[in-house]
Amino acid sequence: MKPSSYDLAIVGGGIVGLATALACLQQLGRLSVLVLEKEPQLARHQTGHNSGVIHSGLYYRPGSYKARLCLEGRRQLVQFCETHGIHYEQCGKVVVAVEAQELPRLDALYERGTANGVEGLERITPERLRELEPHAAGVGALYSPATGIVDFSAVAHALADEVRHLGGEIALGTGVVGIRRFADRFDLHTTQDTINTRHLVNCAGLYADVIAHMAGERPAVRIIPFRGEYYRLRRERRHLVRNLIYPVPDPMMPFLGVHFTRTVHGEIEAGPNAVLACAREGYTRGQINPRDLVSTLTFRGFWTMARRYWASGVAEMYRSISKRAFVGALQRLIPELRADDVVRGGAGVRAQAVSQDGTLLDDFYLLEAPGAIHVLNAPSPAATASLAIGQHIARRAAATFALPTLRAGRSR
Repeated sequence: MKPSSYDLAIVGGGIVGLATALACLQQLGRLSVLVLEKEPQLARHQTGHNSGVIHSGLYYRPGSYKARLCLEGRRQLVQFCETHGIHYEQCGKVVVAVEAQELPRLDALYERGTANGVEGLERITPERLRELEPHAAGVGALYSPATGIVDFSAVAHALADEVRHLGGEIALGTGVVGIRRFADRFDLHTTQDTINTRHLVNCAGLYADVIAHMAGERPAVRIIPFRGEYYRLRRERRHLVRNLIYPVPDPMMPFLGVHFTRTVHGEIEAGPNAVLACAREGYTRGQINPRDLVSTLTFRGFWTMARRYWASGVAEMYRSISKRAFVGALQRLIPELRADDVVRGGAGVRAQAVSQDGTLLDDFYLLEAPGAIHVLNAPSPAATASLAIGQHIARRAAATFALPTLRAGRSR
């Protein structure tokens, strides 16, 4: 049987892959576009296992891809939700300094957010904090009214509908198991059949480095999976949190610390921590994938990272095992919280790119190669920024692949 042929194949049916497919269909010439997703449903991994926060752009280094694409992506995401009838709330959040020694970091965060152009950002007093979150304790805080919440799985499915409407195809249950590169095309060997494509965009998330290797690249980073575990507040204690309460983050780490998040479904999530996962899809402590674990342990950058952050790593592992320790971290923000106020919730796995010198990449990272673009680091706020990321990739595809662009993007 002759393999199916396409102009562009996108590996990964998460929110970034779907947004990229939509942007390519809207911005480039009339391409035949295929999205390949190994799972039987879309958005099964990072898209469907995050806290659902629409980030305002507060944390990111001014001028970085994260800063620029998050602000633009948030605006586009809100518009997309309104157009497609997806429920979201612009509920706002507070970032709380619980000790005086955190105030300089809070001030630096305010300066960063202001430099990024975050809308409505305020440095607020403890009295104003108690007005917004009566049960939170702190010596100072930031208030970010532009922060919101949404169900990103719902957004992903709406993106998929748009992709199909514009003529794109989505193949579910179709994992890529091998890639052969030719001068003018790629042969993608999948769990279903073989597909020919002139161009390739890799949005495989937790397996982005694996797909890049299949395509003949040797990226200088490796995906190290970190599991983020959540607790949920019992229904009768949800009044302790009105919206979103965050600590001041550690500037040396790419994680934001355990926090409280109200979801659009009415629950209050508490977390996540950040512990090394023994599988790229290791959503529980008992999940071990020998191949994934060997990939981590044989990477020189992992051991450099481990030596650098061993104390933080041990603390995170202890907090994973000990509910008392986890709740203790949450009590810094809400002192009246009790251990029996929370129950175990779900977990997500963050695809964190780590360089060979042990650096945890703190910005989005694309690797461009002949005929291919590989998205090798797209952690939070990638869901918020997904539409803007997709458009950025489409522009890079036009340049890298020498594709024509449409003056006015196609839409419904």
